[in-house]
Amino acid sequence: MTELGKALRAVPTAIPGLTIWELPLHGDNRGWFKENWQRAKMVAAGMPDFGPVQNNVSFNDAAGTTRGIHAEPWDKYISVASGRIFGAWVDLRDGPTFGTVVTAELDPSRAVFVPQGVGNGFQTLEPNTAYTYLVNDHYSPDGVYTSLHPGDETIAIDWPIPLDTAELSAKDRAQGPLSDVIPIRPRKTLVIGAGGQLGRALRAEYEGVAHIEFADRAEFDLAAGDLGGARPWREYDTIVNAAAYTAVDTAETAEGRAAAWAVNVAAVAELAKVAAAHRLTLVQVSSDYVFDGTATRPYREDDPVAPLGVYGQTKAAGDQIVSTLDRHYLLRTSWVIGAGRNFVRTMLTLADRGVDPAVVDDQVGRLTFTSELARAIRHLLDSRAPHGTYNVTGSGATGSWADIARRTFALAGHDPARVRPVSTAEYFSQATNPVAPRPANSVLDLTKIESTGFVPADADELLAGYVRAESRSADRASL
Repeated sequence: MTELGKALRAVPTAIPGLTIWELPLHGDNRGWFKENWQRAKMVAAGMPDFGPVQNNVSFNDAAGTTRGIHAEPWDKYISVASGRIFGAWVDLRDGPTFGTVVTAELDPSRAVFVPQGVGNGFQTLEPNTAYTYLVNDHYSPDGVYTSLHPGDETIAIDWPIPLDTAELSAKDRAQGPLSDVIPIRPRKTLVIGAGGQLGRALRAEYEGVAHIEFADRAEFDLAAGDLGGARPWREYDTIVNAAAYTAVDTAETAEGRAAAWAVNVAAVAELAKVAAAHRLTLVQVSSDYVFDGTATRPYREDDPVAPLGVYGQTKAAGDQIVSTLDRHYLLRTSWVIGAGRNFVRTMLTLADRGVDPAVVDDQVGRLTFTSELARAIRHLLDSRAPHGTYNVTGSGATGSWADIARRTFALAGHDPARVRPVSTAEYFSQATNPVAPRPANSVLDLTKIESTGFVPADADELLAGYVRAESRSADRASL
């Protein structure tokens, strides 16, 4: 008997991502009515915003009709329009839950969300049963889809109607056992700019993960224009753009201005086209430079942008493009420290050489180590956090560049008083080349990223670890 009046809710199962959905049915003397798919309510209740593009209906004449088990490279939302079914799902994805089985009875008041790579099968329990499903990709007759014999002894599904008396297609009866199934790997993630500071941190974060693909500038040319044919995008799920033009002062020159707009805006627009066309998630890294730094509190993700210079303008423009995508993560960060040349390494070099540097003390923020930024990107993707903009920096106390320089000196065993604090105006007073304006306040509010379960590491603790590692490296180099 179909149950009326349930509250909309998702029920997790033993297969990650596979959820049973209790659906509200409203009935009277005429029958019943339900909202079979209601995007806003279901996404709010935990449904992935999976973007269906096709609606299929399977009508089954007799009880005992059995279909499956098939795992296609798309997500499915399955419900019953009339009748009842016994559903069976087998995780065929590569990983620790490979071979896990979940079964449940579905009627018009219960539905199921099946993530790609999970085998889906069902058996009708009543005649004239109609089974509907929404999918987020189009069937291709040339596609190779993973299937499994529904009676395989390894998965031991207890079908209500024995398969020897049930209606199965010849194709389903000919499928092999679980032992013949090649586990389905996740669709690939492409990291662009893999040779840069963030790219190298992402390589370390994802070391040994087979479905992550890295491409440096020579392997993936963002300046190539039309990127639609640059990869077989059907095989991908996510693009992480770790490439950017970051020479903030050079961006103020005629040549630099053109280069900054080409990389930070035009190339991002091309990536957004690819992401929109193929329903990919685009991960983009932005900057505190999109703000003018006049706020008296940490900047939140929804604060209006007001960039002071060309670099900030290009990052703000790229942000606006990325934010039009349904599936995007835009990470705003500040004061980035990673492999290669950076502020902390420069301070260590000056300290060791006996140079007493003048360092700006009227710009305030927190350091962000690329390892932390890479960890945040992985967290958002793995946890399937709500898409949108997130601030990501180290946590803890804020300070000026001069404060960080003094702390770096002290951690390296040098007198922090050797650092002479100066204003930004004084620091650049003798500059002969164009200088980009800097935001005085670069502190970013971390409440939103923390709400997803990500705990930003303390920036000072990361700084101490970085200085120790650099000191050990210098000691080894001197041997």
